[in-house]
Amino acid sequence: MSVSLKKTTFDGIPGYVGGPKNAPGIIVLQEWWGVTEEIKDQAQHLSTVGNYRVLIPDLYKGTVGVDAEEASHLMNNLDFKTAVEEIKTAAEWLRETGSPKVGATGFCMGGALTFLAAEHAGIDAAAPFYGTPPAELGHPDKIKVPVQAHVGEDDAFEGFADVKTVSGFVDKINAAGGNAKVFVYPGEGHAFMNSGEKIKEKMKTGNLPYGKKESQDLAWERILSFFKEQLG
Repeated sequence: MSVSLKKTTFDGIPGYVGGPKNAPGIIVLQEWWGVTEEIKDQAQHLSTVGNYRVLIPDLYKGTVGVDAEEASHLMNNLDFKTAVEEIKTAAEWLRETGSPKVGATGFCMGGALTFLAAEHAGIDAAAPFYGTPPAELGHPDKIKVPVQAHVGEDDAFEGFADVKTVSGFVDKINAAGGNAKVFVYPGEGHAFMNSGEKIKEKMKTGNLPYGKKESQDLAWERILSFFKEQLG
């Protein structure tokens, strides 16, 4: 049975929640567009297939970018320190309301925020997709929770989400005694997890091609196995 998401508010922060109340929780973090139908679908898939409780904090407070220019504006105006505090609040809320353990995953901007959550938000495991945090906020040597990162081989967002940048960030985690792994997906570019089925035509993924189903299926298999091992 497919899990449905419901609007919620936790400590004054809006979001969407779904899944069994006492199950392990997973915070799902948005791309630069905002909380789109795509992000909701991904959260619902995690909950339905993995039997997790999922929570999407709405970091833009209801705004969704309709094109790449607006999405870029929204992301650039987001206070990342405040966003991390809201993710920390999300993790605390999940625990206080029944989830024994809490993980996080996110895509693009949400991937960068997932790395920050691993450092600052008190979560138990992190699975970031194609994104790394700014150097002034993200300190890989301080990340001690298990991390499973994902990146497309042909991701062209140099310095943010390309293989060299993501792999280098993961290497620094491990060099400091952490537990991190990165999976590289051949032939895939940025935002390869987006199916595009519910994204408005003009939004798409910033004029990037959608990922191949076999790559998406493999990533889901890996992330579900990872969270099963780390969260139960």
